[in-house]
Order: sequence, then structure tokens, then C-alpha cells
Amino acid sequence: MAVICKKCGLPDDLCACEELEKEETRIVVRLETRRFHKTTTLIEGIDPKSSNVHTIVKELKSKLACGGTAKGGFIMLQGDHRDDVKGFLVKKGFTESAIEVQ
Repeated sequence: MAVICKKCGLPDDLCACEELEKEETRIVVRLETRRFHKTTTLIEGIDPKSSNVHTIVKELKSKLACGGTAKGGFIMLQGDHRDDVKGFLVKKGFTESAIEVQ
């Protein structure tokens, strides 16, 4: 007998919870100026429980050739990468209308 998902009630092989959470997530990508006039791109709104934030950071850092980290529910990237981050997140499965670039 198949194992049934507790959230959606479908069998695990048909479970669509992860895709639904990606569609409902509201992500804010903004630019912040840190000490010594260094620019930092902050990404907030990605749930660390539903998606693996550390692999997303690793892929972003290698794609954008910058440093970065994930701390306290935020992803921080060195430099101004707002437009590139939006394109990357859309390719990862997040909806374009749910991503707000400031």
C-alpha cells in the first residue's frame, strides 16, 4: 500500500506539495549597501524547510561568480545581482509573479 502525504492527501509518488509551495512563496530580492559602500543582494522568502537553501546558494555563487551565504532565512550575495537572481529562481521553478525585485 502506498504512503499518503499528510498535506495534500495524495500518494507520495503523486504528491504535489513542493510545487504548490513554490507557487505560493513570495520572494523579495533587494539591494542593500553594507559597510564601506559594499553592495549586497538579499533574497528573502525562500522557506528553508521546503527547499534546500544551501544548494541554491551554492549554485548561485558558482553561476554568478561571487561570494555569499545563507543565514537567518536570508540569502546574501556579494554585489548587485538582482536581475540574474530572478532569472535563476524562475528556472528553479518559482513563479515569476511571486518574485519581487526592489
